[in-house]
Amino acid sequence: MPKSKERDLTVEFSRRTVAAAIAGGAIWTGLLGRLFQLQVMESRKYADLAAENRVRLELAPPLRGQIYDRFGVSLAAHRQAGRITLIREMAGDIKATLQKVAALIDLSPARQARVIDEALRKPAFVPVVVADELTYEDFTRMTVYATNLPGIQVEMAATRSYPRGQDFAHVLGYVARASQDDLTRLSEGLGPNEARKLQLLFKHPDMRTGREGIERISESWLRGEVGYRRVVTNAAGRVIQALPSADLAPTPGNDLSITIDAELQAFAMRRFGKESGAATVIDLASGDILALASTPAYDPNDFVNGISSADYSALRQNDRSPLFHKAYDGLYPPGSTIKMVTAMAALQHGVTNPQERIYCNGLHKFGDRTWYCWKKGGHGSVTMHQAIKTSCDTYFYEMANRIGIENLSQTFREFGFGHRWDIGLWGGRSGLVPNDAWKRRVVGVPWMGGETLNVGIGQGQLNASILQLAVMSARIALEGQLITPRLIGTGPPTEPKPAPQAVELDAEMMQMMKAAMYGVTSEPGGTAQRSGDLGLGGPRMAGKTGTAQVRRISTEERLRGVRNGDDIERKLRDHALFVGYAPADAPKYAISVVIEHGGSGSAAAAPVARDILAEALRRQSGAKAHYRAKHAPESNREML
Repeated sequence: MPKSKERDLTVEFSRRTVAAAIAGGAIWTGLLGRLFQLQVMESRKYADLAAENRVRLELAPPLRGQIYDRFGVSLAAHRQAGRITLIREMAGDIKATLQKVAALIDLSPARQARVIDEALRKPAFVPVVVADELTYEDFTRMTVYATNLPGIQVEMAATRSYPRGQDFAHVLGYVARASQDDLTRLSEGLGPNEARKLQLLFKHPDMRTGREGIERISESWLRGEVGYRRVVTNAAGRVIQALPSADLAPTPGNDLSITIDAELQAFAMRRFGKESGAATVIDLASGDILALASTPAYDPNDFVNGISSADYSALRQNDRSPLFHKAYDGLYPPGSTIKMVTAMAALQHGVTNPQERIYCNGLHKFGDRTWYCWKKGGHGSVTMHQAIKTSCDTYFYEMANRIGIENLSQTFREFGFGHRWDIGLWGGRSGLVPNDAWKRRVVGVPWMGGETLNVGIGQGQLNASILQLAVMSARIALEGQLITPRLIGTGPPTEPKPAPQAVELDAEMMQMMKAAMYGVTSEPGGTAQRSGDLGLGGPRMAGKTGTAQVRRISTEERLRGVRNGDDIERKLRDHALFVGYAPADAPKYAISVVIEHGGSGSAAAAPVARDILAEALRRQSGAKAHYRAKHAPESNREML
């Protein structure tokens, strides 16, 4: 090869070598410079970013306020229960992860499908409950294996608990996970930011909202304020350490106390046995409701983590209506329990005097129809006192006809009928006090005189709640004084109001009504004479029985003999009612009782009322209340 050619190749190689060296040097200089920048100049910045990837803020729901009875007995609290949750953004293949969980605990395919559906609907960072109420064995097994399951967390969580179960189901209601309808309702009146924050909060597996009863109507009082907690996670996103988060801690909800005596409530619930009914007891000195029993009931604990469709259907289909609050939401024909009101109206409007006698032969003719007294053959000649004591229908047919529906309805309203008592409890109904204007508006025809006769003995269109009947009894016991029932001892601000048309009633007339109610339980011929003795060595009960028809009895049935009790199917039997107070000579407590389709008020309802009043006196249920603190105690914060 010529020397010139060889020289040219050498030069070309040298040039390339120099160029490669320069390029390589530049690259290495850049890399070293970038490394110096990252590790020295920007080390703090990236250390902070690494910490942020390692330390995460988690939503921390507030611990719900607790509920107590008047003496500090716990009615709604919290307990610790094992739980498994899944975070979608950390779990990867959700289906595969859940199958691995199912290999360790009982997790049905249907449940897995529901978890997947919920996880896909919620934000990826929001935990979804896979299983709760874990057994000890399942909890320990999952704790061991969870380290190999990305996105799966096993933890102890505070769960709402109702220690008294069915006894307070209708009063307290229950909590459950928020549905979309709940979120819409809870967000009403909030701005967009507040609404989003609230909806995000209720997607957390620990959050519940009140359903029914006090839990629902006092939701904002009991809920508390949301907070956050700092946690350290590993590469799989599993929480491995909780960091101090006192500055971000949630604010627990406020505690609430009610006026009910838990032991009296429990006694009342047991006293009904297998019967379906309700009872209300009111303290006459304060208006405090000491018992508000409705039976049968349900266990609110079953709803906290979701009740099965089968169990819920069984409750709904039960013909004794365990989901229905009979003491507050139920409306019944009051029957003869309101004959004192009819008598009072007759005295108020001057259509009779206490000494006038009305003859009862078991029949009362009005127009071309015949109305019947409950006693075949009649009661003979009776005064007002005797008519109340023996519950003579004929006497009150005559009085109602004289009074007229407008005057009669006015007196009913003065006793609080037709008024929904707002006692800080979800629900409640006002009942119906009918008159001509009501019938023309609703039915489109005028009132008929015969309808007034039915209203005068507590039948027809007239209906009332058990709470209203207890208030009526209380007003008589107090000789006409106004009384306003209340249920909330310490809790959200409430201003209970008397019925709009309620007025102070004439004390002398009320004394006559009291004497007659004493006659019912303590004089010969009284319809509840066997139930007057409270078994306390002296004190007696005063009251009035009622038997409310749920069907029309035909003339043919009366001629053959009216069937009742076991002779006919339960749904056609009369309701049994009783109202009263005790002690008769120095009243402390008023009561009302209904036993649905129980038959006779004297045989079925009066004994129940007697035993509940005796228990209230034994326990001194109306003694000064010892309400718990307004706010959740510090020890509750440790459960968060």
